Amino acid sequence: MRDCDYLIVGAGSAGCVLAARLSEDPDANVILLEAGGSDRSIIVQMPSALSMPMNTRRFNWGFQSEAEPGLDGRVLDCPRGLGLGGSSSINGMVYVRGHAEDINQWESDGAAGWNYASCLPYYQRAETWYRGADQYRGANGPLSVCAGNDMKLNPLYRAFIDAGIEAGYPATEDYNGYQQEGFGQMHMTVDNGRRASTSHAYLRPIRQRKNLRVISGTLATKVLLEGDRAIGIAYEKDGNVFEVYARAEVILSAGSIASPALLQRSGIGPARVLEAARIPVAHSLEGVGQNLQDHLEVYFQHRCLEPISLNSRLGMFSKGMIGLQWLLFKSGLGATNHFESCGFIRSSAGVKSPDIQYHFLPGAMRYDGRAAFDGHGFQVHVGPNKPASRGSVSVRSDDAFRHPRVLFNYLTAEKDISDWRACIHLTREILGQPAMDRFRGEEIAPGSALQTDDEIDAWVRQNVESAYHPSCTCKMGADDDPGAVLDSSCRVRGIAQLRVVDSSIFPTITNGNLNAPTIMAAERAADLIAGTPTLPPSEAPVWIDSVWQQSQRAGQPRREISSDSDSAP
Repeated sequence: MRDCDYLIVGAGSAGCVLAARLSEDPDANVILLEAGGSDRSIIVQMPSALSMPMNTRRFNWGFQSEAEPGLDGRVLDCPRGLGLGGSSSINGMVYVRGHAEDINQWESDGAAGWNYASCLPYYQRAETWYRGADQYRGANGPLSVCAGNDMKLNPLYRAFIDAGIEAGYPATEDYNGYQQEGFGQMHMTVDNGRRASTSHAYLRPIRQRKNLRVISGTLATKVLLEGDRAIGIAYEKDGNVFEVYARAEVILSAGSIASPALLQRSGIGPARVLEAARIPVAHSLEGVGQNLQDHLEVYFQHRCLEPISLNSRLGMFSKGMIGLQWLLFKSGLGATNHFESCGFIRSSAGVKSPDIQYHFLPGAMRYDGRAAFDGHGFQVHVGPNKPASRGSVSVRSDDAFRHPRVLFNYLTAEKDISDWRACIHLTREILGQPAMDRFRGEEIAPGSALQTDDEIDAWVRQNVESAYHPSCTCKMGADDDPGAVLDSSCRVRGIAQLRVVDSSIFPTITNGNLNAPTIMAAERAADLIAGTPTLPPSEAPVWIDSVWQQSQRAGQPRREISSDSDSAP
């Protein structure tokens, strides 16, 4: 007699979705294991406090990279969520699905069935979009998505959008709908002024189901195997070791760092990595922990000529008033992540879909909320979103309390270096448009003196930070791909009754933040696991610039194309 039917490791962006969907069947018993604890904290629930849980050890695993050779040996933080909701409880709440071409690339890379037409219905099923349903958006899902304060509280948001349009880029009414490319409002996972983590959206409403058991404070140490079949999980809780067993499936949803590490500690992974860690090889699988991808970003900062930026709201009195309004009414500056306008552009002619992303902030400050300089300012968080560099996750031993070796190999591909040069030049051009003249003061970072390729390269190496989107370390792929850890149903190759479902399953990283595609992937995987027929593919069209092969930005009349069209004129 086993303990459950479905045993899920990790209550994050994917695990909470799976727990909710799989327990919809009253005859299926589900256990959800989570290493952290409760997410019931004001610093988690209040959107504008977004930097605080990420900088709190209670909510963050605290992973770090190795010394990165492409970044002059710098060590970067790699925060991952610890507690119910996982990284959706510590992230910036930005909701970006990625471009249709990003998802189509998954299928091109061997993940059969994972194309935009097949995935769009799962984005819709997950979502309640505050403007209502259409052929791209959902209105009845667990996850609330809005646009913060609709840019009403600061004119800088609109000025940034206007600057992008003046630079020759299109406007977009909904970058998560028909047209990602362009400048417009940014969307966020906020529900009536509260953070809409997957714990809030999926888990909290169904915690009383009798067929669902959530066990927090459990550190999964290894997958239990009987030959080539997964039968359960060993875990530590309160200093004691326990085992829990599954009748049907063991599902790892521990994230792109912890899921491959758990596989490797269980003897599933590259033989050289396991042997170096003195772990017996149970099943040699070369791709486990390989193919690590992430986004980098910089803060491109200017002084602001008018006293309207968030820098004036960083004092204790202002913070107190913001907090009081949020506590009483769940409104105002406390109810937004402050990223209310954005842009998605292509870096050069011949690039089919956007590969650079802008988050605009009407303030100039570090991610921990400290002022970047005295006075007023504004900034964009920007970086190329389709890196060529690849890294890896490797356990050092079978000790689950010891963090694995994480090496991203940032900027070790020449393409990534040249992409950053283009990114800096294009950003300066956008921020230099007339729409920003009224507000734009001195360029603080990178600084106007920085002009040559060598100067740009050196500044980028010293100033880029992770955008906190590690992914792709247990990728789906074709049978003949030696790097594919999973088949297209998220099953671990060579091990029965074992799946992985989180952002590690992506073959390639999407253009944008990863919470939305991770939730979508878990929605679709839940149907694959339960044996439920998948939702019918969507026929909704997707806009791609008709002159993408000839022009870096829109410059000629454009035509509508379908998502599966080659789009070449």
